[in-house]
Amino acid sequence: MTLARIEPCLFLITKDNCHLYDSEALSLLWRKFVYFFLTFPEKVVPFLSRPSFPALLLPSGQHLFSSNAICRSVLWVVSWFSSAASASFVDSWDCLCLLLEEGERAVSEEEMEAATLTWRKGLTSCSLATERQHPLLPEEGKRNILLTSALPYVNNVPHLGNIIGCVLSADVFSRYGRLRGWNLLFVCGTDEYGTATENKAREEGLTPQQICDKYHAVHSSIYKWFQIDFDFFGRTTTEKQTEIAQDIFWRLHKNGFLVEDTVEQLRCENCQRFLADRFVEGTCPHCSYPEARGDQCDKCGRLINAVELREPQCKVCRQTPIIRSSKHLFLDLPKLERQLEQWLEKSTSTGDWTANAKQITRSWIRDGLKPRCITRDLQWGTPVPHPDFKEKVFYVWFDAPIGYLSITASYTNEWDKWWKNPQQVELYNFMAKDNVPFHSVVFPCSLLGAQDNYTLVNHLVATEYLNYEDTKFSKSRGVGVFGDMAKDTGIPSDVWRFYLLYVRPEGQDSAFSWADMALKNNSELLNNLGNFINRAGMFVTKFFEGCVPEMDLQREEKKLLAVVGWELQQYIQLMDKVRIRDALKHILNISRHGNQYIQVNEPWKKIKGGERRAGTVTGVSVNIACLLSVMLFPYMPLVSQTIRDQLNAPQSCIGTMLQGTGTFVCALSAGHRIGTVSPLFQKLETDQIEALKKRFGGQQVFDSSVSAPAAPGAEVKVVGGVDPEKAEHLLIQHQCLPPQGEKVRALKAQKAEKDVIAAEVSKLLELKKHLALAEGKNAAPAPQTGKKKK
Repeated sequence: MTLARIEPCLFLITKDNCHLYDSEALSLLWRKFVYFFLTFPEKVVPFLSRPSFPALLLPSGQHLFSSNAICRSVLWVVSWFSSAASASFVDSWDCLCLLLEEGERAVSEEEMEAATLTWRKGLTSCSLATERQHPLLPEEGKRNILLTSALPYVNNVPHLGNIIGCVLSADVFSRYGRLRGWNLLFVCGTDEYGTATENKAREEGLTPQQICDKYHAVHSSIYKWFQIDFDFFGRTTTEKQTEIAQDIFWRLHKNGFLVEDTVEQLRCENCQRFLADRFVEGTCPHCSYPEARGDQCDKCGRLINAVELREPQCKVCRQTPIIRSSKHLFLDLPKLERQLEQWLEKSTSTGDWTANAKQITRSWIRDGLKPRCITRDLQWGTPVPHPDFKEKVFYVWFDAPIGYLSITASYTNEWDKWWKNPQQVELYNFMAKDNVPFHSVVFPCSLLGAQDNYTLVNHLVATEYLNYEDTKFSKSRGVGVFGDMAKDTGIPSDVWRFYLLYVRPEGQDSAFSWADMALKNNSELLNNLGNFINRAGMFVTKFFEGCVPEMDLQREEKKLLAVVGWELQQYIQLMDKVRIRDALKHILNISRHGNQYIQVNEPWKKIKGGERRAGTVTGVSVNIACLLSVMLFPYMPLVSQTIRDQLNAPQSCIGTMLQGTGTFVCALSAGHRIGTVSPLFQKLETDQIEALKKRFGGQQVFDSSVSAPAAPGAEVKVVGGVDPEKAEHLLIQHQCLPPQGEKVRALKAQKAEKDVIAAEVSKLLELKKHLALAEGKNAAPAPQTGKKKK
């Protein structure tokens, strides 16, 4: 057992229980410092959290745990004490103070004096421009940042994982960069060519262009609601795309980096078409994962040629495709490998590449590069200009990244000042980890081979995956929150942004959790951040008639200024390195310091005695609130603006606080009149969260498309005598059955007995057979008639 002393309460924490003593005293916790000195033989107490919280080993041999760890443990065993005491604890635990003493970062006299001098400098006279003047172009003597977010595929409505992995992370960094005074251009757009668009058009009875127009508007609407502040959000179905892609193609051809070859492709006779790689599914030839795509295995990450899959199936009709030959063009990656390695060595050593981006890129290089096909037997795509391949289009992996260039060209005719200017421009790419090889190997090879002085990526920022609760997002099964649904929850977009960034999968996969979202909202936003900012403002209004009082800084204030200044410096260092999630924690640390400062000094009591100290505490607190409004801007832009409006903060505070290594100055001097103060956040109630969890937990069935009228005279094609609506319904029902496939994979991974695995495989095949029969198909797999050419 472990004893945690929390004055005036005692918790006895063991692996199985958490007993509370003197529960009535919980309401007084917000007025007390909290001491967590836990004696335990390990640095981590596994049962305190999920998965665990680290402890700080003090010189005394004791282990110091954060209030977050202890309080979460108490909240998770809330049934051990009364609901009244629990409510009091939930409302006050974020105001608790963790006494660090031996483990605390020491603040020197020099630091305190330096922080005080900085504070007294006040705001600079200049401020950042509030309105960007378009078109933005690189400027001599400035840090010029070209920032891209991976182009979302047009016919997929993005879910929360897509949003945090690409556009939201990029938006936070772009907002931060502008606060830093960088000359930054943020572009993105929808990736619109390919078989998936053709198939979606057939499903909805529209032309591919109509599908692109429809879903481009859907994406734009979603990102606007999430406050993604693009400088330009374009698309790839433009003349600029054709012009630039064909120019790069001819340059590669002229420079000898393209080769011809005959390849074997999978063709679905039932659908009467060659199958794009992502419309083929089968067993991975490398790791035996049964749901590998035709271009890449999601489990082992290896690249795959679709014809290499074992037991392939057409994802549209689930029939077994046959192999047919076709002549294609390839990008000769082995011929470009030396140039690529030289560039990679420089870029990865001087730029900020995430660890997963480096690792994935190294694995590609280590395995050896092979020629990659750049053409496809499709109709909807950028046409190949070569006369021998006039019936083909560019493969989407070759074509789509060129969309960054063409979208910029749609924004400004002087696009080459960004894309052919590596001496002046730094390029940041944001994406999820599955997109890394195409941005770190394949696309750079295309640009290197073109030999036209293209700007190559300097900083490749890749996230891991965000899951939904304990499973994956699935539109067909009704699992998870998708972008077009978030606004219907009644939760403000800033709260969505905050939570997604709080759990951003920076170093490993993370998961969205409704319970955790409510906890973070109610504790971090409502009780910590919102509580501090609201109280600071209310003290000015209530005790000083709306004007910031005179401040007489004592040693306690000077130390606080140094501590807050240090947190600001850490925030800037982390944001400069694009560690967005970690930087957010320093914002919350500052508000915790502010809450502790208020709680210890109790200005509401001192004002009654006429003490000037109440004015100092209030004035310093409201200035910390002003700093927080600036630091919050990249994460929660509406909340940031609301705070500055309530404080009537000068516009110049935006341009001052984040300059250099961080400048915490007195932005609201004595006599400054603030505006009307009101609460920033609302509590998320348990019943509200439970209702949302049920709503998005697979109970609902989504339409496969966003509602829109079909094109006049259009017919919904019935493939193989099956009504598509009926087939979709059957598929949804099948996917809602127990995840037999996962069970089989788990048994194989555990190297279970062969007869046990065989029995479960049998069940899986039976499920598939029943589904095929229900859809009116032949349950027996069609024979595979071809072999891959050597």
